[in-house]
Amino acid sequence: MINTLLELKGVTYEYKNNINLNKVNLQINSGDKIALLGKSGAGKTTLISILNGTIKPTEGNVKLFNKDFNKLNLEQKSKISTIWQDLRLIEDLSAEQNVNCGLLRKENFLFAFKNLLNISSFDKAHEYLQLCYLNKSIYSKNINKISGGQKQRVAIARSLIQGSEILLADEPFNNLDPKLTSNLKDLLLTTKIKNKIKLPNTILISLHRLDLLDGFNRVIGIKDGKILFDLDKNKLKKSDLEKIY
Repeated sequence: MINTLLELKGVTYEYKNNINLNKVNLQINSGDKIALLGKSGAGKTTLISILNGTIKPTEGNVKLFNKDFNKLNLEQKSKISTIWQDLRLIEDLSAEQNVNCGLLRKENFLFAFKNLLNISSFDKAHEYLQLCYLNKSIYSKNINKISGGQKQRVAIARSLIQGSEILLADEPFNNLDPKLTSNLKDLLLTTKIKNKIKLPNTILISLHRLDLLDGFNRVIGIKDGKILFDLDKNKLKKSDLEKIY
């Protein structure tokens, strides 16, 4: 039986007289590993922002767990985590503090205050930083003192620590070398427990590189705000890709 977690029906998003998404229908089912393909400006980031509730559609409906997204509480919305293309890290905080920020929806004010003062426990954050191939030498360093690739991995660790059911990622492999890209892609796509850590079971990742499609079971192609194909990865053809590139 198919268990639909996220659903868009007739979703259009217009901004400054530009239509970024145009009558999009989409179902994301439990266990899906989806690669979202398209040129820059095709609508990938807008689609992810609609899916996680950051922006509201101009028209159409968004449902999470078969409920209207606007009627969900914070705990229900926290079932989705996002790795943003622009990372959205806090420059004045350390790597470990930034990762702990992923827990703020689940923790109380005292936890947030201790994290801000750098006296919180960072044991859990260190597990996720290590999982993302980061050395302990950078854990306490401010974000503005580490490299772009390290920042990228801190953002991934911050998202994973949330323990969400659904992970949305917008070009999460920028600034990473080929080996790290391969390792982290495998990490995000796995459903196994690593170091007693449960990873999201349902994934949507926007990509530019076609050589990264191994491991996905579904491929969506978007162009000019419209989904032009939504296919089983094994049925994807060159002619499909020519529609969006």
